[in-house]
Amino acid sequence: MKPFEKNPFRTILAIIRSALSSENQDYTNGSIRKAIILISIPMVLEMCMESVFAVVDIFFVGKIGKEAVATVALTESVLTLLYSMAIGLSMAATAMVARRIGEKNPVEASKSAAQALLLGIGLDLIISLIGFIFPAKILEIMGADKTVIALGTPYTRILFGGSMVIMLLYLINGIFRGAGNAFLAMQSLWIANGVNILLCPLLIHFYGISGAAMATTFGRGTGVIYQIYHLWKGGSIIRLIKSYFIPNGSLLKSLGQVASTGTAQFLVGSASWILMARIISLFGSATVAGYQVGIRILLFFLLPAWGMSNAAATLVGQNLGAKKPERAEESVWKTAKYNSAFMALVTLFFLLFAKPIVGLINSDAEVVKIAVQALKIITLGYIFYGIGMVMMNAFNGAGDTRTPTLISLFCFWLFQIPFAYFLAIYLKMGPLGVFLAIIMAETLIAAISFILFKRGKWKLIKI
Repeated sequence: MKPFEKNPFRTILAIIRSALSSENQDYTNGSIRKAIILISIPMVLEMCMESVFAVVDIFFVGKIGKEAVATVALTESVLTLLYSMAIGLSMAATAMVARRIGEKNPVEASKSAAQALLLGIGLDLIISLIGFIFPAKILEIMGADKTVIALGTPYTRILFGGSMVIMLLYLINGIFRGAGNAFLAMQSLWIANGVNILLCPLLIHFYGISGAAMATTFGRGTGVIYQIYHLWKGGSIIRLIKSYFIPNGSLLKSLGQVASTGTAQFLVGSASWILMARIISLFGSATVAGYQVGIRILLFFLLPAWGMSNAAATLVGQNLGAKKPERAEESVWKTAKYNSAFMALVTLFFLLFAKPIVGLINSDAEVVKIAVQALKIITLGYIFYGIGMVMMNAFNGAGDTRTPTLISLFCFWLFQIPFAYFLAIYLKMGPLGVFLAIIMAETLIAAISFILFKRGKWKLIKI
């Protein structure tokens, strides 16, 4: 395709219509730039919806008080462990489904999807049970004071008790993305968010902070029902039938190998964020609340970039399946270029408008001060982060989840956490030290992943 040949406006509209159609896309032929656009548009919109979840919750909860915001912050910090498992399994599902689709084998892709769901449900049952039984202990371990524990225990119990919808929403969307149908993944989150936005103020009015947990759970549950409907009715290239759910040892082993390091990769990062939140908690509830508000706003703009980087995973998986490794590599370089340009615009935006943006979410002076500081400092590393996340997802899309896991382990655990503690506590820089450690760690991740990606060993991975 030669873009913008005769009528640029019509060409752009045609691409957008194609991107937002429910048809499955084959990204192994044609223009790479068009392929990136086709897959990125619904993925970016999907991630925007995921970030809306965070912003909506923190907006309405912020009306209750900073203790409520701190409860959300500490609970979400622990829930990132679940998110890590869900994302790790989602990565495995995306990589395997995309590889089978690239090989033109939709039946095996569907079997892989069913086995991934079996694995995800089994793992979530354990986490859900622990969180439901010990919510107060979780908050206590995270450093919450007695007020926050008393207020937040029901909230934490509800979120953990209904955590199956988190696992399924992430996992099934990973299946859709691997199949080249990012539109259904996007629709699922739009529906989930619509329900959450409608229910959140209503349920908070009647049930306080617990209402926020109810709204989030109901919203995500609605999205999961929509996903399951499409998987069983056969509208997607992936179609699930009962016989595919009979445990398959070889498939489960293959998925487990990719998912275990993929989950470990995000557990490493998530556990790092938990410890960063723990360091922040040493400076009081207002600082925790400010940090959480800042991170939620950052995620609103970071997740669209993550959506674009997810495009690299699908493109790599499908093209490796089609025996086109050079096309897979070219797709990654182009996606990284587009993502870094977007992140540069985000950095400029927050440097100019951090304070008014925070003011829309929270009006507490102490909270606003910390949140603005977080926005202005952390985004200074966003250009490098934009490149790094594409490279890391490219490894994941190839089924090489081990490489990004080792990168995360080194950069987060051996560098970021000790450095954040050193700056914040030893040098008495407070939250500023934590923010500086974050951008330096993310820059290091980008540099290492860039070098390893150029070596090309990921092209030889078999799944």
